[in-house]
Amino acid sequence: MTVVLDTNALMMPVETDVRLFDEVERLLGEVEFVVPAAVVAELEKLAADGQGEAATAASVGRDLADRCTVRETGAAYADDAVVELAGSPSVTHAVTNDAPLAERLLDAGVSVLSLRGKNKLGITQP
Repeated sequence: MTVVLDTNALMMPVETDVRLFDEVERLLGEVEFVVPAAVVAELEKLAADGQGEAATAASVGRDLADRCTVRETGAAYADDAVVELAGSPSVTHAVTNDAPLAERLLDAGVSVLSLRGKNKLGITQP
């Protein structure tokens, strides 16, 4: 089972104190984590250009992306890249707190993991 992570998912550990990888594995068991290259680029830009907690969260998110398989896509925009990867047959779930992105993913038939409560994730089925 493969799970694609978006930018805000990788920033969750700092912003919401979610133990991202542990939470996903609690819900789904052992999975492969993938991140689009566009998400890595967005995290690098946010870490370099941002300030305060957002820059810290992006920097930590960039480090967490190293624990994932980074995949190239045809999309330059991070959300489009997440949707593109989610369309591959091996991807069954995505992690995001971005409501418009979650809707796009659900419409594409991909289950979405998002924040439920203070620091736990829950699954929304398409």
